[in-house]
Amino acid sequence: MKTFGHWLASPWRRSLLAALAGALPMFAFPAPSLWWFAYVALVPWILLARSAPTWKRAAYDGWFGGLGFMLAVHHWLLPSLHVFTVLIAALLGALWAPWGLLVRRFLTGIPGAGRCAAALVVLPSGWLAVELVRSWQGLGGPWGMLGASQWQVAAALRLASVGGVWLVSFLVVAVNVAVAVLVAVRESRVPALAGLVATAAATSAAWMWAPRPEVDGRVRVAVVQPGIVDGTASGEKRFAREEQLTRRLVGQHVGLVVWGESSIGFDLGDRPDLARRVAALSRQTGADILVNVDARRSDRHGIYKSSVLVGPNGPTGERYDKMRLVPFGEYVPARSLLGWATSVGKAAGEDRRRGTEQVVMNVGHGLRIGPMVCFETAFPDMSRHLAEDGAEVLLAQSSTSTFQQSWAPEQHASLAALRAAETGRPMVHATLTGVSAVYGPSGQRMGSWLGTDASTARIYEIPTAHGITPYVRFGDWPAHGALLVLTALAATEATRALRQRRNAPAPHVPPARTVRESPVRHGH
Repeated sequence: MKTFGHWLASPWRRSLLAALAGALPMFAFPAPSLWWFAYVALVPWILLARSAPTWKRAAYDGWFGGLGFMLAVHHWLLPSLHVFTVLIAALLGALWAPWGLLVRRFLTGIPGAGRCAAALVVLPSGWLAVELVRSWQGLGGPWGMLGASQWQVAAALRLASVGGVWLVSFLVVAVNVAVAVLVAVRESRVPALAGLVATAAATSAAWMWAPRPEVDGRVRVAVVQPGIVDGTASGEKRFAREEQLTRRLVGQHVGLVVWGESSIGFDLGDRPDLARRVAALSRQTGADILVNVDARRSDRHGIYKSSVLVGPNGPTGERYDKMRLVPFGEYVPARSLLGWATSVGKAAGEDRRRGTEQVVMNVGHGLRIGPMVCFETAFPDMSRHLAEDGAEVLLAQSSTSTFQQSWAPEQHASLAALRAAETGRPMVHATLTGVSAVYGPSGQRMGSWLGTDASTARIYEIPTAHGITPYVRFGDWPAHGALLVLTALAATEATRALRQRRNAPAPHVPPARTVRESPVRHGH
């Protein structure tokens, strides 16, 4: 009977197991939302990589685990991008190959206290480096950051106010490393337990020390979610439904009305009749209306997605053009090479144009809002900059109708909790078709979500707050600290290798063999 070790001897079987192990964290994210599972989900992957017989195999364990992770957290893209989803997951999964090497370097064999202590810092730092690289918009952005799985945990949200989602990811990985050592290395349980105690102490310190947002008022914000509108002339039908729902808000004393992403499919310059109808709604409700226009602009070339503020007299001039576009969904990277993706999936037939700067809008009543569009809520730096610029309420206009029956709508809605906690500002996540959600300045959920089956307008009374969180003040310092740790590690390893080379005994060189000359006989 073959042992498990013999079964793992097959490279393809081991690669499959690595991919399955890497996929496990997906259950910590919505829709399952098993947040506690995140603290042990990496353990099988870590145990596999530490047992790698060679450095090359450890790199493959990291790579295939990364492929499994990326494919799992983005599985809802498969109906749209088909084989491209697997290709992208494989390319981005390679970012974890060095992480697999780090796991083997620090946890193989029986690590002593020193190696365990270093692993509790280096392995989370390596994970953060991967998240930092893949957070670049050109590589798809930071969807599925491990710390985002803790969106409903109050203690984790407090940590996010100190160091953003980066600090939460760091501590989640550190706990996984400690648990892996506890499970696999009996001789190293003391340093592993010490690591868990240190993690708990850091969380407790953040809970006690981190300043809490100081609530200074309340504002009533209405979210208009029309639901699925299909068929011919769907743009006109959707507008009519949004108009109907907004009229229900008359006399409700709202301070702002928010429509979802692509709520208007026509440029308001080309359709002044629509602008007049929205302005009439603003007069009737007594509130400005933030709409989202997805159309070819009349005043410049190309298609833009834009948050446009409309007041009682029409568009106020406040406008934000989406800056970070969804790869393949809103533009095709290197279209000359990858344009064929439009024939095998639902990739963008024409690239949308990018905005150039973030905007804080004044919506009256002294309220300043910071709009973002859809995918941009995955980027913690965008909400941070809006808070720095004076936004009192963060807003996201989104539409995940393409992925309506998947986990994507709930995953997207959960991101707003992290952005609110990081900045100490309430956040409204308004969608066309669900899930719409609102969070207070500490990241706590306000009221119930509007699910994917809802077609309604709902008012949320939102507390506003002032003050600056440590994350807004100091930025992505955990990610920068992780890079310093890895730089120090690289310098230490290089110095050690150089010292070993210098101290290595000189190779034994046998004495040169000489040819003894024969005596020359001289004749007489």
